[in-house]
Amino acid sequence: MGTNWVPDLSQSGKSKYKALANAIRDAVANDLLSSGDRLPPVRELAYQMSVTPGTVARAYSVLTEEGVLSAGVGRGTFVAEAATRSDPSHEWPQMLSLRSPLLPDMGQGDMIRDAMRKTADNIGGRDLLSYPTRAMDLPLRRALRRWMSDLPIGAFTAEELVLTHGAQNAITTVMQTVLTGPEPVVAVEDLTYTGFRRAAALCRARVVSVQTDEEGPVVAHLEKLVREEGVQLFCTSSEVNNPTVRFTSARRRQEIAKLARRLGLHVLDDDCYSIGNHTAESYYSLLPELGWYVSSLSKALSPALRVGYVLAPKAYVPDLERTAHFSSFGLAPPLTDLALRFMEDQRLLTVAAKVRARVNDLVRVAVNHLGGYDVAWNEDVPLLWLRLPYGWRTAQFVHAAENSGVLVRSAEEFTLRDGNPPHAVRIAVNGMVDPECFEDGIIRLVKLLDNPREEIGV
Repeated sequence: MGTNWVPDLSQSGKSKYKALANAIRDAVANDLLSSGDRLPPVRELAYQMSVTPGTVARAYSVLTEEGVLSAGVGRGTFVAEAATRSDPSHEWPQMLSLRSPLLPDMGQGDMIRDAMRKTADNIGGRDLLSYPTRAMDLPLRRALRRWMSDLPIGAFTAEELVLTHGAQNAITTVMQTVLTGPEPVVAVEDLTYTGFRRAAALCRARVVSVQTDEEGPVVAHLEKLVREEGVQLFCTSSEVNNPTVRFTSARRRQEIAKLARRLGLHVLDDDCYSIGNHTAESYYSLLPELGWYVSSLSKALSPALRVGYVLAPKAYVPDLERTAHFSSFGLAPPLTDLALRFMEDQRLLTVAAKVRARVNDLVRVAVNHLGGYDVAWNEDVPLLWLRLPYGWRTAQFVHAAENSGVLVRSAEEFTLRDGNPPHAVRIAVNGMVDPECFEDGIIRLVKLLDNPREEIGV
């Protein structure tokens, strides 16, 4: 910009830095800017365009990473030589998936690789010719106990933890332990995690849905289902309902625990999605005789380590151990050794904090663009629940989003077949792509929301 060229961002909307970056790209492509041209200092250009210096600095940074610009300490910022430029569209996926949350790698990959090397170097003294036993995975259970020490789930020991092949396997194992009779019945919330239904199907159980309100599951309706349908197990996620991101209030949890104790109802509390502070006690704490707690390392650290864990009521620990043993003989010692070294790595808490911070940042980016719509969110949860504006039907919006290069989940996927889903979609944080790519996907969704495509049919 050794010339007098200054881009016009008056029609750029909220993302000024993105518009500036695009304007510079266009100027380079159209030879308005040539290789070697020096751009103005950040503050000077910001003043000329009436934007913040941060906006210009961010645009310059994005273009420098792409190779469109080059920068040198004390020299300034220049248009790069054509041979060094890269096309960012080649680096971004043609289809951005926001269907399932994907964690950013903030060091977990290196931790897993280091743990694998240490496991291999120290495996010589291991018995590699025997089936797993509870004694073999006790060190990992103790490490997980320390990891869970600040959670509001009451007092427990490593002896009460049972390891599984991920949280989904944990849910199935609990159902296999609890459900009885030729046609057991499981209750779930009217909008809920699909894995509950999948696990129930494997156990040949029928599933019924509980009505919810702003505080959580409706107690009177849950009681009706227990009495009339014979519900034996209620599966819920009190901290983070997937997909709505809603939490069950402390008062409602206490009411449900009281009902469950009176009717002999088991309550499974799936606590996989929250990576931050909890809002209230778990059912394992409120209902120690019938409350089950399930979680894993997947959402906080890495889904590659298929290690889930269950806290069972003390009287049911032997039954749960037996179910886990009968289904898989337990986790293989090389896997538990690997997970243990991962959990004992001194970088663990730092990396977990970085993962949480990046997820927080991405959620805030999404909310900054979607905030004009009915969106539910929590910065410690890698999900957003978006109720569609008038003029959009769910299936139509999901299809239009896919045509725009973005995949999201329909509300219909989280209800029973005879349910009545709202016109809403779940958007998941994808931390495995460049943050700019994630933001671009959100912007594409906003453009669709701003332009409903309701049509008249005959």
